[in-house]
Amino acid sequence: MSTGTLSISLDAIAANWRALAAMTGAETAAVVKANGYGLGAGRVARALARAGARTFFVAMAEEGAAVRQALGPGPEIMVFAGHMRGDTDMIADLGLVPLLNSVDQLTRHLESLPGHGFGIQLDTGMNRLGMEWDAWAAVAETALAAGPLLLMSHLACADEADHPMNPYQLDVFRQMTDGLGVRRSLAATGGILLGPDYHFDMTRPGIGLYGGAPFVQARRTVQLDLPVIQIRDLAIGEVVGYGNSWQAARPSRIATVAGGYGDGLLRSLSHNLLFWHGAQSCPAVGRVSMDLICVDITDLPEAPQTLTLIGPHQGVDQLAAQAGTIGYEVLTALGARYQRRFLAS
Repeated sequence: MSTGTLSISLDAIAANWRALAAMTGAETAAVVKANGYGLGAGRVARALARAGARTFFVAMAEEGAAVRQALGPGPEIMVFAGHMRGDTDMIADLGLVPLLNSVDQLTRHLESLPGHGFGIQLDTGMNRLGMEWDAWAAVAETALAAGPLLLMSHLACADEADHPMNPYQLDVFRQMTDGLGVRRSLAATGGILLGPDYHFDMTRPGIGLYGGAPFVQARRTVQLDLPVIQIRDLAIGEVVGYGNSWQAARPSRIATVAGGYGDGLLRSLSHNLLFWHGAQSCPAVGRVSMDLICVDITDLPEAPQTLTLIGPHQGVDQLAAQAGTIGYEVLTALGARYQRRFLAS
């Protein structure tokens, strides 16, 4: 096989959901946007539904359509982007719940789909999505009369437990929603870890389900193995890859593996990337190119058929740190060329 194999543990994803659910007395939903953080929204959503999840969050209506197809009728699917122009038929036909972000979206929804379920997203200081204080005050009576299913907001700095933005947003959210009699949601993964003050009626973990920080107790969910296409021996002074950016300082064995920035392995990882053969690390050498990466296997006792990039010795967050990014980007960038192998569930 000339493509990498991305092994995905559905049991680990479900176990992470159960562990996060056990931290709260609230309903625990599941965020499966961006194709289940790159792992396959349909298979992931079905595994989470079997684990007990009854509410799912996606970024846009088209993602909601894919999740509805996977789950069938019944589970609640909420759309962060709200009710966009052109989404009315899809929202109605598939029973999606838009999280309305503006007065315009509220008007569109109530006029085009009267009686259809919706939620309201409120901006508590992140300035990204949601109604700000004045807009909410102007339409709250109308919105509440129509019976929203959820009032929600999103924390900007939940990954930093001591950040002053967290209690600030909590206070604003309470002021905007206390006493309204509608179920509320503020916490994603980081918010769950901040404690019960942030849990309200529903939590909506995302990255923690997939094994990423800040949920450090999460079970590992993915392993990425890349096949070795060719092995060559280099003399001292020979170079590797574009730009002659690496030169052998000793007689070296170099393995070329199938994978590159065309598969989501960022070019910024060049000169700062480790592969693994069992418990032994092997440094990548030269630049990451579109389809290929070269790896120094001089110290291995045998010629490997595959090398592991994400696995027991290097998770998505460690790989992200080497690239100067976050685990979210590593996961969601994992390319379509990998063969996805789902384990259990």
